[in-house]
Amino acid sequence: MISIIIPAKNEETDLPVLLKSITQQTLQPKEVILADADSQDRTVAIAQSLGAQIVRGGLPSVGRNAGAAAATADLLLFLDADVELRDPEFLEKSLGEMLERKLDIATCDVFPLSDKYRDHVLHQAYNTYVRAWGSVFPHAPGFCMFVRKDLHDRIGGFDEEISFCEDHDYARRANKHGQFGFLHSTKIPVSIRRLDRDGRLSVAIKYILAELHLAALGPIKHNLFNYQFGHKKQHSQEEYAKSDKM
Repeated sequence: MISIIIPAKNEETDLPVLLKSITQQTLQPKEVILADADSQDRTVAIAQSLGAQIVRGGLPSVGRNAGAAAATADLLLFLDADVELRDPEFLEKSLGEMLERKLDIATCDVFPLSDKYRDHVLHQAYNTYVRAWGSVFPHAPGFCMFVRKDLHDRIGGFDEEISFCEDHDYARRANKHGQFGFLHSTKIPVSIRRLDRDGRLSVAIKYILAELHLAALGPIKHNLFNYQFGHKKQHSQEEYAKSDKM
């Protein structure tokens, strides 16, 4: 069985889409655990209304570890609130492939929720790059990562001192004690809101520099990359107009 763990902060817009897509899966998880980082919107209320268990979170590493500590299934699936399981057989296919290939930690290709050709080119470049490295220099994005709970516990979970790319550090440590692989049976659809907010070139440069840092200097434990967790609501023109009158 699978325990799904979602670290979140102020995700009232995207979270319902993910949670509803989970309820439509042919294979239902044992539990869905939301690790909330003091959301100031309706994130917690929405999660509770859709059957999720709530634990106290923080930055993604903190939230994922807290969710894993509360999980009772043998297999953990870490997701972010802005992904969507559009394939109703996503969990069934993924679990079946992991069992067949005897994988202990796995991820899959990323598919952007965008109509823009450039976004598909960027994500395909990422998929090609990380698959080329394979288990030699493993990459597993925290927004979609399967891992056996006993392996998670064995490596001590996510390093909560790491400020950026903690998921790749996790994958590399896990790879030393278990079998890592990329799933072929499905893809994970993910939001492009960070690209829209920060700019595609800026994001690309940030991750290239982070890769160089990981390869040459090791885990990133400073905040020079200015990672921001949580989703800020974009106010409508009507809301801004209303606030100007107050």
